[in-house]
Amino acid sequence: MSLGAMGVGASASELRETALEYFRPLPSTVPAVADNPITEEKIDLGKALFFDPRLSASGVFSCYSCHNLTTGGDDNMETSVGHGWQKGPRNSPTVFNAVFNEAQFWDGRAADLKAQAKGPIQAGVEMANTPENVVATLNSMGQYVDWFTAAFPEEGDPVSFDNMAKAIEAFEATLLTPAPFDAWLNGDDNAMSSDELAGLALFMDKGCVACHSGVNVGGEGYYPFGLIEKPGSDILPEGDMGRFAVTATVDDEYVFRAGPLRNIALTAPYFHSGKVWDLNVAVKIMAESQLGEALSEEDTDQIVAFLGALTGSMPEITTPVLPAETASTPRPRQEVIPN
Repeated sequence: MSLGAMGVGASASELRETALEYFRPLPSTVPAVADNPITEEKIDLGKALFFDPRLSASGVFSCYSCHNLTTGGDDNMETSVGHGWQKGPRNSPTVFNAVFNEAQFWDGRAADLKAQAKGPIQAGVEMANTPENVVATLNSMGQYVDWFTAAFPEEGDPVSFDNMAKAIEAFEATLLTPAPFDAWLNGDDNAMSSDELAGLALFMDKGCVACHSGVNVGGEGYYPFGLIEKPGSDILPEGDMGRFAVTATVDDEYVFRAGPLRNIALTAPYFHSGKVWDLNVAVKIMAESQLGEALSEEDTDQIVAFLGALTGSMPEITTPVLPAETASTPRPRQEVIPN
């Protein structure tokens, strides 16, 4: 196999030594998150909230609706469908391993998962609810009150919008997917095939690691989409200017957070616009737009093979049994409120 600039004779240990300059394997335990100690009680509560559609105004949409834990942690749609069957503006990222992202959303507007959890619940095109209605809903069911009390035992009034978000963050922090790449980084020479290793060498040699590195093979840093050659408006819609909407800084026009690449083989369609369904095509577009290089079919196939080694083992999730509504539970509403 060709190992590019590292030389045909590069050994597995030499390739691994180089790879460890750019990547880190997933940890074997649930990572800590800032200002939110993770406990079993908090994880269990967060799982219930993640699956509960009553966090939405209509009672139809839950976190799980856009982050399906059976299909790669996203919804496999160009852009997600939400309240009143409205279509959102961007492709839904995977929730798996999202705890390792520098920030959340394509434009990084949420600093962490607890901040991210609040966004879709209040977005008019997603779950279209309010913090007050969410708290009223949760307080109307005694089982939820008990669960919040167990998860936040030191608080006199534990049922709050902030604590809801913290519980969801605790659950999402457990959604890790160890992959063959992790086993290889940890020393298992047989964990990856020759094509996957050749693709890893190309991924590093070509410069993909300039944006896609770290434990999540991306999810860190903000970069222009079209650094060398701007894609067409079918892939990079002119109306979505990325991080510019967060910072109002001209330099941030069409700048997005680098996408994390773990489980990328499962999460088509690709890019924030969701316009590309073929991973080989997506790799070629990135090479041309970000690196100014036209990849051969062999190089593309090998890089895609490497990306396949990032597909991990999905955690086994038992669907929770949710508390039943009571007479005081706010009723679902369907009307669409203009944003």
